[in-house]
Amino acid sequence: MDLELKPASNQKQNQPKTYNPHPNMNTIHSSRCQNRRRFLRGLSFGAALFTVPGLFADELVRTHPQTEGPFYPDKLPLDTDNDLLVINDTTTPALGEMTWLSGRVLDARGEPIRNALVEIWQCDHNGAYLHSGTSNRDKRDAHFQGFGRFLTGSSGEYLFRTIKPVPYPGRCPHIHFAIKMKGRKELVTQCYIEGHPGNEKDGIYRSIKDEKARKSITIPFVAMKNSRIGELAARFDIVMGLTPAA
Repeated sequence: MDLELKPASNQKQNQPKTYNPHPNMNTIHSSRCQNRRRFLRGLSFGAALFTVPGLFADELVRTHPQTEGPFYPDKLPLDTDNDLLVINDTTTPALGEMTWLSGRVLDARGEPIRNALVEIWQCDHNGAYLHSGTSNRDKRDAHFQGFGRFLTGSSGEYLFRTIKPVPYPGRCPHIHFAIKMKGRKELVTQCYIEGHPGNEKDGIYRSIKDEKARKSITIPFVAMKNSRIGELAARFDIVMGLTPAA
């Protein structure tokens, strides 16, 4: 079963996307190279802990909350879907290391959460945010969406196509996340690059003293096997500190 990241029509739909992974998906393949629009053919979700809902739930560590920061977009873009590299029907992609960022939103027992709205925002490859207060707005990549949304399905999965985060003055590379349920923010956090030398110089990251809490928001960005264009993959499973009512 082929799942398309971007709609087949000439315009992207300004609606959150849901993602229902095929049980035998193993890799992401890219197509339509002429306009850099990719179809999602498969993605490995190999976290054995979550193969059975609720398995070893007592070992799950709640995703550590983080500050929202000052750069949540003060004006949302017209395009808010899950592909941050191409805006609407433009043919020029954003600059940066293309990354497939995926994961699951889980409750405190390890059960997937459906209809959770996952929002991400981050700076572009120049370190500029989609915000009027960003210090280097004159250098902002106009082709980078900077913000995206994804509505989880029954599996709790989400997926974004974005760039590997880069540092900007005073901060190490990171991606902001907000998880909303029924219109209310239930969790705000950030994810960081595992092994990045700037992590220990970052005051916000360094303030996390608990090692398990750090690990809950620190993830590897790895090269995708057989990718001809140097794509990366990163997985960030988010464990909420709640169990929603049925």
